[in-house]
Amino acid sequence: MPATDPYTVRLTPEVHAYVQPDGGWCLNNAGFVSDGESTLLVDTAATERRARALREALLATDTPLPRTVVNTHHHGDHTYGNAVFLPEAVVVGHEECRSEVLAAGRQLHLIWPRTDFGDIRITAPTVTYSDRLTVHVGDVEARLLHPGTVAHTTGDTIVHLPRQGIVFTGDLIFQGGTPFVPMGSLSGSLRALDVLRSLGADTVVPGHGPITDPSAYDATERYLRFVAELAEAGHAKGLSPLETARGADLGVFADLRESERLVANLHRAYAELDGLPEDFPLDPTVVFADMAAMNGGVPGACHA
Repeated sequence: MPATDPYTVRLTPEVHAYVQPDGGWCLNNAGFVSDGESTLLVDTAATERRARALREALLATDTPLPRTVVNTHHHGDHTYGNAVFLPEAVVVGHEECRSEVLAAGRQLHLIWPRTDFGDIRITAPTVTYSDRLTVHVGDVEARLLHPGTVAHTTGDTIVHLPRQGIVFTGDLIFQGGTPFVPMGSLSGSLRALDVLRSLGADTVVPGHGPITDPSAYDATERYLRFVAELAEAGHAKGLSPLETARGADLGVFADLRESERLVANLHRAYAELDGLPEDFPLDPTVVFADMAAMNGGVPGACHA
């Protein structure tokens, strides 16, 4: 099997993670929980082809197709494939996730117009919650938690399986990749890490990258604090986020995928230093233009 092929990992008899290497742009993770009769799916995929491959992966493990699809947030790599699992499944997400899916529409098509996304029908959650919601899959209790703060987005969902000691973090965690907070909050992302820590899960399925453990929380915190310090210094000197990013020494963070996200994160940090609300919407055209500038004219490749 090529190293870039998606693969399924059996975490417990009832729980599988679905990992799409190498976790770069548009290559998210998913997962599923099943008792052999009913199934809950965590996230879908960025393209119709990849969502159908995820569907086949469930069937290959003799897992019934899902009755419930949970979206950890609104980004297209986690939601574009929702329609592949309809009409049998109900899509569940935070109330802000629903609003964001509808507002974003075919956003990935605008960023990567040359990518073949296939037949994508924008499908928002039809069942929403505001704080927390528990879904039972046989004897497995799946707790859906909003982190209580704007973090990666305004509508993040953590999927915690307390008895199994497993947590699906969505994009609160990028294992081996650069965190991405321009559509959320840097300060809120730090607070969300404390929520993840409080759950006590030993197995961490990140939104992107290989399965990991709680050490990922500390690694993410170190990067976010690096961004905050960089922003404070650049902001005080009157430098733009792009100027600050271009002059930065990434040091121990140089090996993280998609390093161009630094300038996007600085845009969010600058907004917070300016006293704007944590959910204040940044102009995506400016953010992605600066990432493209960091990348020699392109915002980064969609690998889906």
